[in-house]
Amino acid sequence: MQKVSFLCMIGAVPPGDAVASRTVAAQLKFSDAVAPVRVALNILALIFIWRVFDDSAPVGWLLAWSGAMLCVTIATFYMARQRRQANYAMPSEHDVRMLGMAGFLHGMLWASSMLIFPGANSPGELMALWTLLSCIMVCGTITFAAAPVAAMGFLLPVAWATQFMFPTPVYGSLRAMAIGYAAALLIGAFFYCRVFIRQHSTSVQLEEKSEVVSLLLREFEDKGSDWLWQTDAARRISGVSSRFAEMLGLDSAALEGTPLVQVLAGSAWESGRFASGLHELAEKLKLRNAFSNLVLPVEIGGVQRWWELSASPRFDERGIFQGFRGVGSDITIQRESAEKIALLARFDPLTGLPNRAHLHERLDQAMADTDHRGRGCVFLMIDLDRFKAVNDTLGHQIGDKLLGQVARRLRQICSDREFCGRIGGDEFGVVISNAVDKFDVADLAGAIIGALSRPYQIDQHTLYVGACVGSAVSPTDGRTSEALIRSADLALYRAKGEGGGIHCAYEPQLHVEAEERRKLEMALREALEKDQLHVLYQPVVDARQGSVLGFEALVRWTHPEMGPISPAKFVPVAEEARLIAPIGEWVLRTACAEAVRWPEDVRIAVNVSAEQLINPQFPTVVAQILAQSGLNAARLELEVTESVFMNEDAGALRVLDQVLALGVRLSLDDFGTGYSSLGYLSRTKFSTIKIDRSFVVGAANEVPESLAIVRAVVTLADSLGMTTTAEGVETEVELAMVNRLGCTKVQGFYFGRPMLARDAVLLFGPEQYQARA
Repeated sequence: MQKVSFLCMIGAVPPGDAVASRTVAAQLKFSDAVAPVRVALNILALIFIWRVFDDSAPVGWLLAWSGAMLCVTIATFYMARQRRQANYAMPSEHDVRMLGMAGFLHGMLWASSMLIFPGANSPGELMALWTLLSCIMVCGTITFAAAPVAAMGFLLPVAWATQFMFPTPVYGSLRAMAIGYAAALLIGAFFYCRVFIRQHSTSVQLEEKSEVVSLLLREFEDKGSDWLWQTDAARRISGVSSRFAEMLGLDSAALEGTPLVQVLAGSAWESGRFASGLHELAEKLKLRNAFSNLVLPVEIGGVQRWWELSASPRFDERGIFQGFRGVGSDITIQRESAEKIALLARFDPLTGLPNRAHLHERLDQAMADTDHRGRGCVFLMIDLDRFKAVNDTLGHQIGDKLLGQVARRLRQICSDREFCGRIGGDEFGVVISNAVDKFDVADLAGAIIGALSRPYQIDQHTLYVGACVGSAVSPTDGRTSEALIRSADLALYRAKGEGGGIHCAYEPQLHVEAEERRKLEMALREALEKDQLHVLYQPVVDARQGSVLGFEALVRWTHPEMGPISPAKFVPVAEEARLIAPIGEWVLRTACAEAVRWPEDVRIAVNVSAEQLINPQFPTVVAQILAQSGLNAARLELEVTESVFMNEDAGALRVLDQVLALGVRLSLDDFGTGYSSLGYLSRTKFSTIKIDRSFVVGAANEVPESLAIVRAVVTLADSLGMTTTAEGVETEVELAMVNRLGCTKVQGFYFGRPMLARDAVLLFGPEQYQARA
């Protein structure tokens, strides 16, 4: 049994091992656990001292002594608290010495009390002090009993000071009794400490041994194999265990004496074409080399399993080779799990195509081949058109099935030299490693677009989605895989911007345009914050009388350095950057605040983006703006485009119904230029249909198709109780034409360009505006 040094227990030497450290920690923990008892007794003793000696002892001495006692008590309590917070980790001889110092300071304070009290030499006060000290000595001995250095530090000063407490010969017997009393307590503390150390060190060692045994057992269970096996000197199985025979699915007697490699090879033994792991096993057995964790395939009943074998050679007492003895385990499940994890890490589980990381690795490899061989590689980035509409209308389950069919078509198109994978969402990529010219890339991109644009039959749905492709060639368009992907992405962005269904190759200008868009986006964010936007108002007049019926609010931007920026340039950037909603709300708020100052019969029309209409809070925003501005809801007309209805978004329709419920009017802008459908005209109550300028110009030039479209729109609007506004009227010929065809209102440069608010009010007459101002 390992013993703990007594010198270690008194802090003379540091703990030499784990047993000593844990025993010292137990000493400290015991002393700290009973520290509150010591603190409480010291406080009671202070109260007792003040009650008994407040008249006989100087107040200054009482205060000084009491302050010192409180400081020592608080300091020892604070040190105990720190040790508890540290959970007694890594105790040192310093901790034991500090505990001994705490005992010594307590002992010195109580020893000094014998010099200070009783000042009047009263027998009653003397006995009272001795009674108190005897209780303090017992308490101190008990609380410091586990730490002999602390017990000595406390008792020795008190025992030494008793000679000053009983100075006269009359008290000689009492002095001897006090010294004997202290000595008895000290001896008792030493005996208790010895027993404490012995018992605790024994418990610690037993606990450590128990932990070691448990650890060994656990390690054996974790690393132990399922069975034992052995061979003789001729590498034939001998002493077959029942577990080994069970794993092979054979009888123990049939296995006895059979070559081990033959049994494990199964049907491949005759041909000799077995796995490299079996070849390695045969070589180890032949050379009589020990081996461990050798993984090899094993055929059992015609099914391949994976085993892990370990063994070492056996020799008799004369050194003669006796064969091998080892252990084995079946790791088929672990092997399959590892392969599945590796597969998931490199392949997309939805489509079965290589995932983004695997595609990136293949592109890196192709780029490296480019460096070594001087031949370029190509990266194609593919994006599906109208895929979001499928997800939104039919659900993600149909969308997932659609992606699966897209992946199958891509596999059929791509040859051995082309590596296709899924980047994420509805984006796919193709890596072409071999050197190709631009015509080959264009042909492949066209084949991909054609194949992916054919109809898909999923469940009971026939789906039509297109595709667009962006391509980049190394090293011209990028010398790293990241640069090449970025170039292909920019080319794809252009293909999508031009309507989809096409292939665009990367051009350096695309990077310039992307950088310009980025700077424009940053400037637009700053413009919204710094109030660089302003609103112009274009008149909408009665087609026959020419009187002003209202204005359309148009946002404009003048940058401090770039000057005026066209809406055709910054509005698409605002839509991509998700800034169109806050800009639209600002325009609506500004226009309503201005329109409230106009005559009551003049309306204000404000364009609303599709992003605003998919926000369920938009009707609340409109109501707040009307309430804050004081504008009558009937004077506000919100203009929406047909793109809102492209995806049959029920959310947008609900928002429009809620806006109509506020009393606001709706106008359908650019009718006939987009995905026109008469269905939504019956579901949503529009008050006005706006005819695009392209039809107005065509009709003025007597183009039959334009004339027919304008007549049809006017007839349709009249039958549905709606008015029509002809946009872009700039000449008398165009005005006469729209009047002849029956348009209700006109808007265009002929009656006024977009103007500032102060210029717009001049059209009403000063008296009308001033009356409202």
